[in-house]
Amino acid sequence: MLDEDGIREIKEHLENAQNPVFFYDNDADGLCSYIILRRYLGRGRGVAIRTHPDIDLGYMRKVQELKADYIFVLDKPSLGEKFVREMDNMGIPIVWIDHHDIDENHKGVFSYNSSKQGSKEGEPVTRICYEVTKRKEDMWIAMIGCIADNHLPDFHEEFAKRHRDFWGAKKEIKRPFDAYYKTGIGLLARALAFGLKDSITNVVALQNFLVSCKSPDELMSDMDSYSSFGKKYREIKKKYDFLIKKSRQKNDEKLLFFSYSGDLSISSEISNELYYHNPDKIIVVAYDNGGVVNISLRGKNVRDLIEKVLPEFEGATGGGHLDAVGVRVKSKDLERFKEGLKEKIG
Repeated sequence: MLDEDGIREIKEHLENAQNPVFFYDNDADGLCSYIILRRYLGRGRGVAIRTHPDIDLGYMRKVQELKADYIFVLDKPSLGEKFVREMDNMGIPIVWIDHHDIDENHKGVFSYNSSKQGSKEGEPVTRICYEVTKRKEDMWIAMIGCIADNHLPDFHEEFAKRHRDFWGAKKEIKRPFDAYYKTGIGLLARALAFGLKDSITNVVALQNFLVSCKSPDELMSDMDSYSSFGKKYREIKKKYDFLIKKSRQKNDEKLLFFSYSGDLSISSEISNELYYHNPDKIIVVAYDNGGVVNISLRGKNVRDLIEKVLPEFEGATGGGHLDAVGVRVKSKDLERFKEGLKEKIG
């Protein structure tokens, strides 16, 4: 966790920001981080970042359009030098709150990273933001963001008492993903991950709903309704279940390698569930869009494995946590990438 000085400085930045824009990574941790800060501050706009590995200059239009005086970047492991330079030219300060163990430093950026203080696997950005705001009424949102990022926060027992219907039997919840896959709050976390796959217009509508949402019961009711969020969740869930079933046929002793194509990139969500059920394997889920492959890898020390394999591929990028990383390679290199993994795994 960040130290007291870091928490205090983030609060000061929030207080100084009159019209902030919150750029957040396009997952539940990023979304919940934004929602917690927005509900606390009472002002600002959220923008989900869908480009990799850094923030595309196309998002500059949002900064101008929304007349931002402050930029907060949440749960994004790379900013990109061009983005930072443009913000500096416009005189707009950047506050970067992250938890990835990645060495990227920018002069003039206010950086707060939980992986740089103590454990290399720093607490998710949602946990940091909840520590900043300390609003008990937002505990359920903090829980969603934390368990979605494979972190069981220190307030989980208090949450279980406050929201018994959304937890489960205490003996069944030993790991973060036990909560993610076995509880009502976990169902909401998975649903939000799917909701973020919707159109920008509908994601903005979901953000606005969450800003005013009073409880997990209210969010569950919306998910079960005919709202755009509810319909998108059910649409993707159907495809997701099909892909999960298909992926389980690719199992072998040490490596589970599954590739697919189509109009839906959910490799991260698929790899998380496969790893949950196969903790002793290296999980690789590759989404091939016909030119570039987005690959989600899970497994013990998988980042070390990738650091050995990736240099062999021109134009490849990747990074993340010790046991969970994302990689991009050219489609033509996918089979060679698979064979390289097999060789290194042994």
